[in-house]
Amino acid sequence: MLRDGFAGPSEKTVKPLTPEALAAFKAAQEKTGVVYISRIPPGMRPTKVRHLMSAYGEVGRVYLQQEDAKRAYLRRKYTATKKVHYTEGWVEFKDKRVARSVAVMLNAQPIGGKKGSRWRDDVWTMKYLPKFKWNMLTEQIAHEAAVHAAQLRVELSQSRKEQREYLKNVELARVLDKRAKRKAVGNDGSKGADGEETRPQKVSKKEHGDVSPKTAPREKRRKPKQTEPKPDAEAQLDSVLGSIF
Repeated sequence: MLRDGFAGPSEKTVKPLTPEALAAFKAAQEKTGVVYISRIPPGMRPTKVRHLMSAYGEVGRVYLQQEDAKRAYLRRKYTATKKVHYTEGWVEFKDKRVARSVAVMLNAQPIGGKKGSRWRDDVWTMKYLPKFKWNMLTEQIAHEAAVHAAQLRVELSQSRKEQREYLKNVELARVLDKRAKRKAVGNDGSKGADGEETRPQKVSKKEHGDVSPKTAPREKRRKPKQTEPKPDAEAQLDSVLGSIF
């Protein structure tokens, strides 16, 4: 397995196991035991854990879980330590009895070592996992990786949806603002709220006093006033009537 966690193709040709070899492999796996370490001292790497555990028995595989990416980013940003830190780990012993005895013996005990060593005063916190095999750990890691990938997909989809809604609201606000400016120009004058000149508003001819002959109202014809008869004309009329009658 490579350092980045990917199991690439091997250069050697893998031959299929014979029934006897497969039975022997299963028997060896049944004899193994796994110890869980709930806390890894800062700066301790898998090679160091293997070296320390090998002093008590034959060690098979060792896996240490790296800290969360966000936590690692904050630690590297605000502290001087730039190395990778691990939070928990699993150690496989070839003999389950050795694994059980190691967990009972070292739990809550100082790591020790030479005087002045880095982890001399740190304390082991470990537990033996009965009926737990290494393939269960790999399945658990694969399951957690799949769950994490699903969560990332959901968060990415949610962020894209929020981005589309935001852009839609921005466009709607721009259109409404433009309509409000046009309305303000129609009510207040030739300049809008932003001070830009706009087209002059059309004014009807009635406001200027220019009235076309077609639309002008027809004036009523004035009737001639009746004039009162003069005194001389009345006298002549009376004389004429008197001569006739």
